[in-house]
Amino acid sequence: MSQKPPPKQFVKTPINGTKSVILVSSAKGGVGKSTVAVNLAFALQNLGLKIGILDADVYGPSLPKLINLNEKPKSQDGKAIIPLEKYHVQCMSMGFLVDEETPMIWRGPMVISAIKTMTQNVLWKDRDVIIVDMPPGTGDTQLTFAQQVKVDGAVIVSTPQDLALLDVKRGIQMFDKTGVKILGLIDNMSYFKGDDGKNYKIFGDSGVEKTAKEFDKKFLGHLPIHQDLRSSSDKGCPLTYSDPEHEVSKLFLDIAKKINQFLN
Repeated sequence: MSQKPPPKQFVKTPINGTKSVILVSSAKGGVGKSTVAVNLAFALQNLGLKIGILDADVYGPSLPKLINLNEKPKSQDGKAIIPLEKYHVQCMSMGFLVDEETPMIWRGPMVISAIKTMTQNVLWKDRDVIIVDMPPGTGDTQLTFAQQVKVDGAVIVSTPQDLALLDVKRGIQMFDKTGVKILGLIDNMSYFKGDDGKNYKIFGDSGVEKTAKEFDKKFLGHLPIHQDLRSSSDKGCPLTYSDPEHEVSKLFLDIAKKINQFLN
């Protein structure tokens, strides 16, 4: 009886200049993943870590808006790119290289090339962690990171309604099949606190936590819908940086501590 060939082994390239790389993924668009990724990055910075943020969503980059940064990165040799810096965090995004309103009409090979450039040709320097804001879905970007980049783990963000969780379950299985360790799941937009002090669970109750249990993954915490989180993002000054004592910032800090335990 013929035996099945062993699974293909990919050579994974580390991102130079950093100790750890963490993907923040959702598999579903519209769940607030980019806002979570950026605020999580600054929560980790509040723990004393040196942070980089890589916006890997080449079709819809959010980082320039979320940190109010619209400069063009420089290159001393025309090849290696020097990351921009804001709020003591090193940053890289395709949004820094193109105009804000320019549509990114790219086929798969162009996306893969862009990801390789941002992971191999950017001069990250002395970073403890690079947070990678992933695009929605389970396509070329996700597979490129899973198969070609040395990644230390992934955090999955979702809202609790069933429609979002369908895609989240696909994302969990993709990371499991490609050997990327899932550090845990975050329940975003978990509830809204009304003026009466009650929590209103607009998108459902505990769906992300139940999914984490179903797939034997760690549940990292709940994050609410909050006007201050939205307004700080629109202003380009993340809440966990501008107001680390805010009640929502403290929730991010709790999640950051759990992730930092893995890094240590």
